[in-house]
Amino acid sequence: MKLDFVTVDVFTDRQFAGNPLGVVLNAEGLTTQQMQAIAAEFNLAETTFVLPPKDPANTAEVRIFTPRYEMPFAGHPNVGTAYALARAGTSYGRSVPQDQVLFEEKAGLVPVTLLHDGGSISGARLASPQPLSVGGDIPVELVASACSLSPDNIATAHHRPCIASCGAAFILAELKSRDVLARAAARTDVFQHEVSKLPATSILIYTQVNETEIDIRARMFAPHHGIPEDPATGSANVALIGLLVHLRSEPDLRLRKTIAQGVEMGRPSLLKAEAEKTNGVVTTTFVGGQCVHVMSGSIQTT
Repeated sequence: MKLDFVTVDVFTDRQFAGNPLGVVLNAEGLTTQQMQAIAAEFNLAETTFVLPPKDPANTAEVRIFTPRYEMPFAGHPNVGTAYALARAGTSYGRSVPQDQVLFEEKAGLVPVTLLHDGGSISGARLASPQPLSVGGDIPVELVASACSLSPDNIATAHHRPCIASCGAAFILAELKSRDVLARAAARTDVFQHEVSKLPATSILIYTQVNETEIDIRARMFAPHHGIPEDPATGSANVALIGLLVHLRSEPDLRLRKTIAQGVEMGRPSLLKAEAEKTNGVVTTTFVGGQCVHVMSGSIQTT
């Protein structure tokens, strides 16, 4: 069986930056075990597998794998897969829409809008498949230990470290400064033995900044899942923008933030996040950015 794939750098406008993604374009017939093995072979933060949609009204079924497990939903895989399919133009003999695609995923339906630069596809923007949910607080001491920081490095004026999700759950923690963010480092032992017992097992740390084009700087750690650090985490940042608008006192608000991630690991990424609240309820959350094609190839399975 010959599998065609492309790789895409997501949340960047140039090659070899952003978050790399593998996209297997014709995964029909693969077992879950085969998909997991191929994702481990790519050894990227995530690899997606494009299948025919169960409902012909949708564009495709998309399954998302890290090197070690399957994700119900993730940000950069949706943005990059939409870009790759729109660039390919067809999927399983059907034309791919150039304005919006709709993916079937474990977390639900994910609508993704294509972005254009002139006549070319330049990126994509997704709407999260589930409304914002905010879970319980996580001990400051545990987050600090997992990230090689001290408890007083964690900012708690806006919120204590907590779990939030718009389809995939993350621990979100605000730090007091960019300097603290820069010196954070994941402790695999703490993630393996303590964080792994929690309802969410990946940590996004962030700090709010006052820079010309950047509002937030972030980093995401999940070393026990084969991701020592992620260059750009759309699913975590879409939960973050949802949490931030949720915490604001205004009952009706649209909030937009530009988030930089991956800088400390040499893979600078830029994510555009947006959320809207109506009558005190967060109703929509979005995240998007630019993409660039990097590689094309095939896998011959036996």
